Amino acid sequence: MPVTPRPARVRRTVLAVPGSSDRFIAKARTLPVDTLFLDLEDAVAPAVKQESRQRIVEALLDPAGFAAPTVTVRVNDWSTPWTFRDVEVVVGGAGVKIDCVLLPKVTSASQVVALDLLLTQVEQEAGLEVGAIGIEAQIEEALGLIHVNEIAAASPRLETLVYGPGDFMAAMGMAGLNVGAQPAGYGADAFHYVMMAILVAARAHGLQAIDGPFVAIRDPEGFEVAARRAAALGYDGKWVLHPDQVAAGTRIFSPDPADLARARRIVDAYAQAGTREGGARGAIVVDDEMVDEAGVKLAAAIVARGQAVTSSAGKEQA
Repeated sequence: MPVTPRPARVRRTVLAVPGSSDRFIAKARTLPVDTLFLDLEDAVAPAVKQESRQRIVEALLDPAGFAAPTVTVRVNDWSTPWTFRDVEVVVGGAGVKIDCVLLPKVTSASQVVALDLLLTQVEQEAGLEVGAIGIEAQIEEALGLIHVNEIAAASPRLETLVYGPGDFMAAMGMAGLNVGAQPAGYGADAFHYVMMAILVAARAHGLQAIDGPFVAIRDPEGFEVAARRAAALGYDGKWVLHPDQVAAGTRIFSPDPADLARARRIVDAYAQAGTREGGARGAIVVDDEMVDEAGVKLAAAIVARGQAVTSSAGKEQA
């Protein structure tokens, strides 16, 4: 199969949109998020999954389009009877408008491989570019976490690993009913291990890492705390469930302007110092702090993220 290079995408905010709701789909069209996914899984009742497939196809083909630069679809997981038809109907009907397919409850690399093979056949049947549609794998259970490194290496279509806190909390037997919030009675960060394991696997294989939802939509402070925790670890973005979460998510997962300016000073100063004219120095002082190659790598990562955000904003305005 031809390997299509994965495009660079910004995913600071990822909007979840129930595929069964014309009202929510219409509202999502103009929201200023980086990515949205039309959902066929948890947000859609079993009785309306079949009709929701066609609703999503029609929504994707609507000339009104979506403001989000990246549009994806979450299908049902392989333990259900719906996955094959989800992909066949939605990708076969509107694959030209789909950037990625999000596969939930991934527990093994073989499940990603199966989706890859199915996508290839549907793309061929529909006359689409083979390999163009990416895959996002959602880690939500103990087996998925145990096998996360193999999952991250399972397909060249993979673009992201996504943490699913609700199902993970349930699978672990954690106390608490607020998905995405820390369970009561535990003094430390109950999600740190799982989030770091997903992040390490993602980075080892050149993927993005995305945090899942914070369901208390009337608790902006709680959302900020959860989002800042994920951003501090190095996550690229977070799901948003309500328009009120969008601005905070965009701000938190964008480089701080002061940090970005300082990172650029570090990169520029180090590049100059490394030349013969600059003294061929491997360690310098910038803003009263010692900087060597390791510090420059940190600065370069911030600069790269800032450039990606700027590039994405330019595409939206074009």
